[in-house]
Amino acid sequence: MLIAGFPAGPWGTNCYVAATGPGSECVVVDPGKDAAEGVAQVVREHRLKPVAVLVTHGHVDHMWCVAPVAGTYDATAWIHPADRHLLANPMAGLSPETTQMLLGGKYEFAEPDDVRELADRQELELAGLRFVVDHAPGHTEGSVTFRSPYERDDVSEVMFSGDLLFAGSIGRTDLPGGDHPTMLRSLRDKVLTLPDDVVVLPGHGEQTSIGRERATNPFLLELQSSDDTPRVTRGL
Repeated sequence: MLIAGFPAGPWGTNCYVAATGPGSECVVVDPGKDAAEGVAQVVREHRLKPVAVLVTHGHVDHMWCVAPVAGTYDATAWIHPADRHLLANPMAGLSPETTQMLLGGKYEFAEPDDVRELADRQELELAGLRFVVDHAPGHTEGSVTFRSPYERDDVSEVMFSGDLLFAGSIGRTDLPGGDHPTMLRSLRDKVLTLPDDVVVLPGHGEQTSIGRERATNPFLLELQSSDDTPRVTRGL
């Protein structure tokens, strides 16, 4: 499995391109502001053909270039229905401060030509890869993660976590559509139940693993101390 990731735009949002290998179809995850050229560079370097754009949630720093990327490659965009309205109206998901900052320029947003909606526990077969969708609201109402099998002895899956889980932290819940108790439920039900060897590819910052976050992330440690969620290891 080929995964190329790079931070893009003023928010340093991680955009990922995933494929079975060079010279194949591929999937783009979260092309945010200024990500289009980075996607094009990865596509050229590895001779790829994007067929789908996966959106972990509708915040503008993750979906700014969804329409341009999907349109350039005639790819299908996938987003949870609770966040779909943000494709055409991303300001609805921003804080007043961020909105004020962006109003210095004129921006027009619209849905891509082909948009399909995601559901919890849905399995997608795209570009020769399999993705399991986990609806994980809290950061936004339509936040999701995407898990894909990874054939390596020490890694069972990779998870594109969006802004649900970071190395050492979790997503904020103070923006429109955010809710902290809901975020904690998503972390308990969709993160702490995963094996330690799952590699986490977050929306911002460095990659991590479920095991590392279970052992060191202060938010998960607090959640575990107040819950009887069992620790899960691979093979058990």
